[in-house]
Amino acid sequence: MSSQRRLAGVLAGVMLLAACSGSGFSGLYNTPLPGGADVGNHPIRLTAQFSDVLDLVPQASVKVNDVAVGRVDKIDLAPDTHSALVTVLVNGDVVLPANADAGLRQSSLLGEKYIELEQPVGTPPTGRLATGANIPLARTSRNPEVEEVLGALSLLLNGGGVEQLRNISRELNNALSGNEADVRALLSHVDRIATELDGQKGEILRAIDGLDKLSGTLVKQTGNLTTALDGLAPGLKVLTDQRDQLVAMLQALTKLSGVAVDTVNKSRDQLVANLTALRPTLHKLVEAGQNLPNALQILLTYPLPDYAGNVIKGDYANVDATVDLDLDTLLQNLNNSSQPIISLPKGPGTPGGIGLTNGSAPPILPLPTTATAPDPQTPATGGLLGTVGGILGTLLGGGK
Repeated sequence: MSSQRRLAGVLAGVMLLAACSGSGFSGLYNTPLPGGADVGNHPIRLTAQFSDVLDLVPQASVKVNDVAVGRVDKIDLAPDTHSALVTVLVNGDVVLPANADAGLRQSSLLGEKYIELEQPVGTPPTGRLATGANIPLARTSRNPEVEEVLGALSLLLNGGGVEQLRNISRELNNALSGNEADVRALLSHVDRIATELDGQKGEILRAIDGLDKLSGTLVKQTGNLTTALDGLAPGLKVLTDQRDQLVAMLQALTKLSGVAVDTVNKSRDQLVANLTALRPTLHKLVEAGQNLPNALQILLTYPLPDYAGNVIKGDYANVDATVDLDLDTLLQNLNNSSQPIISLPKGPGTPGGIGLTNGSAPPILPLPTTATAPDPQTPATGGLLGTVGGILGTLLGGGK
C-alpha cells in the first residue's frame, strides 16, 4: 500500500513538471518576489538601452537614490543587435525627468545587479518620464566588473609594469649604493635651488607674462615675419653666389690685419718718439687758449678786420654810410680843414666864383638875405638848399 502511495506521489510530481514545461518558465518571472518593490496599480513601462547588461536578470530591482521603485520586466536584444534593450516597470508615483539617466549598478562586491535611475548630469532636467519613454544608449552607463578590474590588475602585475618597477628599483639601488653623501649633497642643492626659485617667483611670473605678450606680438606680426622670411631667400641666394668672393675678402682682410700689426709693432718706437716730441706743442696750444681762434678770425681778411667779410659778398661790396647835412657842422668842418675859406658867388662871371675841375662854372646858388624878399613862387627852403648845393659843388669840384 505504501508503494502505491509513493508511485502516486512520483506521478503527481511528473505531471507538475510536465505542466510547468508545457506552460514555460516565463510565468515564474512574472511572479513578484517577496519583498520586491511595489509598482502600484498604474506602473510606468519604459525601456533603457545598454551596451552590455552583464548578468542582469529579470525581476532585478530598479532604484532611485538607492530606494527600490520598480523591477526589470524583460531583457531583449536591441534591433541594431549591438546593444541590449531592458524593459522596466516603475511605480507611477515616482517623478523623474524625461531626460533621466540610467546606470547598471551592483549592490556590493559580489551582490546582485540593478538599474539606477538618476537626474541628468550636465544638463537641466526637462519634462517628466512617462509610459513608453526610451532612455537611449548615450544616457546609460555601467560600472566596471570585478572580473575586469582583476584582469587589468593581473595584466599589470604579470605583464610589465611591476616587473619594470622592480628593474628600476634595482638599478636605483645599484646607482645610489656608496654615493649616499653625494646624493645628500645633491638633494641639499636642489632644496636651495627650489628655495631661491620660490623667492624669485614674482620675477618668474613677470617673465612668463612678458613672454606671453611677446608671443602675442609675434602672432600679430605673423604676416610681416612671413614676408621678411620670404624676402630673405633672394638675399641668401646672392650671399651663396658671392661666397667665394666673401671668403677671399676675409682672407685678404686677415693678411691686411697681419701687415698692419707688423707695421705698428715695427714703428712703435718711432710713433712713441713722435708723440713725445709733439707733447710740448700741444701744451703750448693748450696755453694759447682762446687767443689762437681769435687770431685766426682775421687770417682771411688781413689787413682788414673780420667784419670786412660782411661788406664784400663775392664780386660786389656793400657800403654803409651816414651823411650829416647839418649846415653848421658842415661849415665848421670846412673852416677846420686845410681848404681856403669859401667865398660865396655873387653872380655869373664874377671872379672868385666856385668852379669845377674841368673849367666849367658851377651853377650859382644865392643865399637868402634879410633885405631880399622871398619869391612867392619859390619854396621857403630853396635858399638853404642852394647854399648846401654850392658847398657840395665846391667839395666835388675840388676848388682852390
